[in-house]
Amino acid sequence: MIPAAFEYERAESVDQAIQLLTENGDDAKLLAGGHSLLPLMKLRLARPSVIVDIDRLADLEYIRESRDRIEIGALTRMCDVAGSSLLRERCGLLAEAAGQVGDPQVRHRATLGGSVAHGDPASDTPTALLALDAEFVAKGPGGERTIPASSFFTNLFETALSPDEVLTAIRVPKLSASTGWSYQKFHRRAIDWAIVGVAAIAERDDGHVKRAAVGLTNMGLTPVRAQAVEQALAGAAATPDSLRAAAERAPEGTNPPSDTNGSAEYRRELSKVLVRRALQEALSR
Repeated sequence: MIPAAFEYERAESVDQAIQLLTENGDDAKLLAGGHSLLPLMKLRLARPSVIVDIDRLADLEYIRESRDRIEIGALTRMCDVAGSSLLRERCGLLAEAAGQVGDPQVRHRATLGGSVAHGDPASDTPTALLALDAEFVAKGPGGERTIPASSFFTNLFETALSPDEVLTAIRVPKLSASTGWSYQKFHRRAIDWAIVGVAAIAERDDGHVKRAAVGLTNMGLTPVRAQAVEQALAGAAATPDSLRAAAERAPEGTNPPSDTNGSAEYRRELSKVLVRRALQEALSR
């Protein structure tokens, strides 16, 4: 299909983008890499009257250390996130998840911030960021604010960003050498969205699980934390039986969709398998 008619504006700065969003209200949408917005526009599931293009704001493309965290500019391409030596060394989970997005062509255009702001529960990187307890930096007419990942994703394709705000950066923690991680993704083809995905972080101490965080992809209207799994693992022995028992609780509190890729019940069973595999890999690193 062909998108509905729209006006096009190219922003030369973040402040200009905010001004254009403010002037045009809810009918304006930001365009970064385009791999989230443009498909919806072609299907006319999204019909913005004004497109504000921020793709050329080079000052939002970076990966750098920021005290105990790593800060990533919102327009950083997925290929750069996946290939970053800093992220590979200090926050490998995010680099791994970014490397599983689409194919090389998609990863060279798609941006981390665009994926986050789109709020698709089937997207890989939002789940990893949720498990990492990331922070999102947004700038609007009232200035800058920081939003924790736990309250950022609010509903299907909806986030805590206001219509006149621009996501400028994402901050993730530096993982310690004793912290393992894994991203498990089940899909039919390498370029497909996840039928189910699992992002896991686990820390072992003297044969027990000291800390665990587990995020689920495509198991609800937003990326979700598998809180029942995390609770079951707290202080548990890091044995195959305890990991299997914890993984059995993966579907608790979730609301997976049913579609042509699989039923809700299929996704619930699949989540148990992928959570177990993710925990095993994370604890073996």
